[in-house]
Amino acid sequence: MKGMNNVDLDRVKAFGDEIKKSPAKAKRTQVIEGEWIVNEGQVQFRSPIQFEGGKTTFDTDNPTFMGGGGSLPGPMHYCFFGLASCYTGVFAIMASMLGIELKQVKTRVEADLNFSQMVGLGDEPPMEEVRVKLTVVSDAPPEKIKEAETLAQQRCPVVYTMRNIVKLTPTIEILGNR
Repeated sequence: MKGMNNVDLDRVKAFGDEIKKSPAKAKRTQVIEGEWIVNEGQVQFRSPIQFEGGKTTFDTDNPTFMGGGGSLPGPMHYCFFGLASCYTGVFAIMASMLGIELKQVKTRVEADLNFSQMVGLGDEPPMEEVRVKLTVVSDAPPEKIKEAETLAQQRCPVVYTMRNIVKLTPTIEILGNR
């Protein structure tokens, strides 16, 4: 059943079989490293991203109200893109596993942001709700599509991190002039 909805189900199944044989294969470490660019007039943050098929670079520039030039996507764009792409991808995988043929899936992520805390003028939360809307075109029965959505909500790693407390361990290494 390879190739439904641009999802290689044979590979998904093979990975599941690997995990059944060796549960440790389910665990992987994701690492992102980047650097704040201190030179004026350039992007503010750059991160070379290595992935299975190659490498690329993510650049970000904060909006002007946050001291950036507003010339590139800001951190929240990448954050919401990560949510949208992960959630939609898991939905497509779940739909494919359920035999649902998708004709189109569009995703909208939105949130009302409050930056007063960031500038030291209050303690209101920066975000109280993130809204995610899938628009699905398919001839499958609505209850089957809703089943795929429920599974995506349960199995998407980004959704999990937004719904559950995940331990954050910040550290700092301070290097002076030597």
